[in-house]
Amino acid sequence: MSHCSEDDPGLKAVGGFSEPRAPSKEDQAVTDKVKGEFIKKTGQNTSEFKAVLLCTQVVAGTNYIVKVKIGGDKYVHLKVFEPLPHTNEGPSLVSYQLNKKKDDKLEIF
Repeated sequence: MSHCSEDDPGLKAVGGFSEPRAPSKEDQAVTDKVKGEFIKKTGQNTSEFKAVLLCTQVVAGTNYIVKVKIGGDKYVHLKVFEPLPHTNEGPSLVSYQLNKKKDDKLEIF
């Protein structure tokens, strides 16, 4: 799997994922919008749902790979797709990886 990191020269290519960065308020808002979908798909009710690191890829919308703290020392990685604004559709949870740790690298999945 490819990592979202500066160590991967392919990420600097047009259409590739950005380097990992701290989330903005807007990024947290996108993450918050898929919380219900995450809980429904996994059955995990979380005490916290805080984006702590992410990579983005601009396509016909934006793909996000997000490291999310879900309480205590528990983390998950989410792949979220947010369509372009003119579609009037919100972000959706594409896939997820459970049982992640704080120090796990973000990987494109």
